Amino acid sequence: MAVTNLETVENFKSFISTPKLSIVHFSAEWADQCGQVTEVLKELSQLPEIQGSGSSFALCDAENLSEISLKYKVDSVPTVILFKNGDQVDRVDGADASQITSKVKIHSLGKVAAMQSPSKPPLEERLKALINSHNIMAFIKGTRQAPRCGFTRTLIEILNGTGVQYGTFDILSDEEVRQGLKTYSDWPTYPQLYVKGELIGGLDIIKELQASGELNATLNG
Repeated sequence: MAVTNLETVENFKSFISTPKLSIVHFSAEWADQCGQVTEVLKELSQLPEIQGSGSSFALCDAENLSEISLKYKVDSVPTVILFKNGDQVDRVDGADASQITSKVKIHSLGKVAAMQSPSKPPLEERLKALINSHNIMAFIKGTRQAPRCGFTRTLIEILNGTGVQYGTFDILSDEEVRQGLKTYSDWPTYPQLYVKGELIGGLDIIKELQASGELNATLNG
């Protein structure tokens, strides 16, 4: 099931008018957490029970369609709003993967069916998907625009200085990922940096690579 891009007000109105559940992710390209929410919605859209319910998923650029954002009081991204018959039935403000998953399932399947339906993909599968979502992937506290610890801020400054393209995931937004990745990678602290699915290490390792002149080769290897 594809995630539709809503590019006009008319597209938006048509999309949410169905009696089936319509899930709209109000996003912005500059917000890292929006990419995380989009991945969650893509995972949900591929679940057989969700596909069978007829629910549909879409992205709405909150800034380009500011008229719609204003109407539904979207003052920050990511925001996910659930619609039926053109009416808002629920919403999640922020990148809370568990809340998004729960509300989509409840409104798609009904509360009892949602409780009985299979849970989200096993944690190991989610971690692998996140790690491999970009060639260079940093698991950090906060976002690159708003780091929430000094180690994260330093790592972002180093990566930005190399000019490479990289993705990030805010581990403070998902406790399951935060705890699970420690075990998965056998690395107890954050930030963690991966290149092509392989753990490079934390900030100390990155600073050592930078000091030795090996960082660019490692990131582009």
